[in-house]
Amino acid sequence: MTTLTIDIGGTKLAAALVDADLQIRERRELPTPASKTADALREALKALVEPLSSRAKRVAVASTGIIREGSLVAINPQNLGGLMHFPLVQTLEEITGLPALAVNDAQAAGWAEYHAIAGEIRDMVFITVSTGVGGGVVSNGKLLTGTGGLAGHLGHTLADPRGPVCGCGRVGCVEAIASGRGIAAAAQDELAGCDARTIFARAAEGNVQARGLIQHSAQVLARLIADVKAITDCQRVVIGGSVGLAEGYLGQVQHYLAQEPSVYHVELSAAHYRHDAGLLGAALLAHGER
Repeated sequence: MTTLTIDIGGTKLAAALVDADLQIRERRELPTPASKTADALREALKALVEPLSSRAKRVAVASTGIIREGSLVAINPQNLGGLMHFPLVQTLEEITGLPALAVNDAQAAGWAEYHAIAGEIRDMVFITVSTGVGGGVVSNGKLLTGTGGLAGHLGHTLADPRGPVCGCGRVGCVEAIASGRGIAAAAQDELAGCDARTIFARAAEGNVQARGLIQHSAQVLARLIADVKAITDCQRVVIGGSVGLAEGYLGQVQHYLAQEPSVYHVELSAAHYRHDAGLLGAALLAHGER
């Protein structure tokens, strides 16, 4: 059965037709609308999925934020241009005429990544470092979502009590420092106003400030991973996202994690499905493989 899968992120919207064997047959992308209105997201989703929906039997959407009873409740509204509540399942069922399912994007990606290595381990944590920082926790072969959908929102754990205010309202969250948005917000002088992609490019050119910003992000992420190991005793942590998969970033995280006491060490790997993990995880969950 073909599933129309959608991935809603802070930077882009992606949609694909995914077969039962997890093969992507067609994929489309659009920028996430910067407008702070539900109408803008609704129209963007309509434009994205209408060319694909006639060839699918169901819809599965993976979205940034908390998914609660089919609605998107943004824990950090800045990641979706200020959008706080959105009836995700209802909207997509109205657009496509198909039954829909919604799940947090990092939870979906974590399930896809676990699916890729399920024969090897039973406990895994996925962390995405992108516009924000999110996570998906698999414990004893089961994806944890929580009764309110909050499980796995690792980016909103504390990194620095004197750090910047996070979009969720807390002070010093991992997301406020280590994410692409956090890296960009900390840039000063000649890098002020640059996005994370530009900062990574400048770091590759040898810019000292750019390198320092990325190193700080990697160090904060390594500390988060040590915390995750202490809480879950996971066997592997998989890193994804545009920042997490950027060249050289995982190596820096491994360097800083190695400086933690050995009890907090855990195997790290890059996401097997790269930037398609959210799409494929949503399809797996729609298939009932959970």
